[in-house]
Amino acid sequence: MDSNFNVIQKLLQERADYQARLNLIPYDGSPEVKENSSGKYLYIRKRVNGRLTSTYVDVYSDDLYQLLLRNTKEARELKKQIRRVDKELAANGYTQNELSPEVISNLDFARANMKSNIYDQAVLEGVATTFQQTEEIIENGTVNGMTADDVQKILNLKHAWEFILDNDVIQADSNYYLLCHIAKLVNGGFFHDGGRIRGVPVSIGGTKYVPPLPIESQVIERINDILKSGMNPLDIAIELCMYCMRTQIFVDGNKRASVIFANHYMISHGLGLIVIPENYVPEFKKKLVAFYESADITEISDFLKKYCWKKMK
Repeated sequence: MDSNFNVIQKLLQERADYQARLNLIPYDGSPEVKENSSGKYLYIRKRVNGRLTSTYVDVYSDDLYQLLLRNTKEARELKKQIRRVDKELAANGYTQNELSPEVISNLDFARANMKSNIYDQAVLEGVATTFQQTEEIIENGTVNGMTADDVQKILNLKHAWEFILDNDVIQADSNYYLLCHIAKLVNGGFFHDGGRIRGVPVSIGGTKYVPPLPIESQVIERINDILKSGMNPLDIAIELCMYCMRTQIFVDGNKRASVIFANHYMISHGLGLIVIPENYVPEFKKKLVAFYESADITEISDFLKKYCWKKMK
């Protein structure tokens, strides 16, 4: 029974990851070249609700045409993998549970706010971006005037958010293994395995606090203790977020992974979202340093509840 459950959980995570990667592809369809007296133009052709559609992309160039061909090939392979996973899920007896109305509403709320959430998280990480640039990266995968690393960080945030907003993943437990997968996504392109618990010392700028090397069994136990603590769900989400930040479980991306991990718990309980708004980032960082050094969560918890809790009502 446990073995079958673990297989299903792994497959659900795999499928959500494929779906998130598919959502990152800016143009899903077959490239089509149209020509008239003024020149050559590129379109994307795809079937929507049984009808063949053609969507304008840009003026023709060889580079753009090759990019669209690569997108088409990648999308085809991802859809193939999703179909394979669906077959394996069915073979293991998986049937999708219905989500509660509160969770469905929270998923819609999170999707509607995803661009602003990603922008606020990018600001927290010191990414030099405007909201318009962030929006363009999310929609088109690239933008002028930004470093490749900053663009990658924003795409990774989108990937991680898409992952937790999958209908199956939101039903999974907010456990250590889910956290590791989120960290792997936010660190994609920067570390070979950004979801592995760190085995090297790290320092944190602006504070004398030096986090000790994390021990996996202790991290798992502490996360489980928080989940079973009996606190109200909002306090549990905040405790998960702040524990993961202070512990510095991964080599990098701890704030990004911790916020998204906490939001997985928030959304799965229909609580809304926790995101540090751009104008409160400086104050949050001050309170975060104080929390690092004292381990007293009271002040930063009150701050998050007052200024960073996005309620649905």
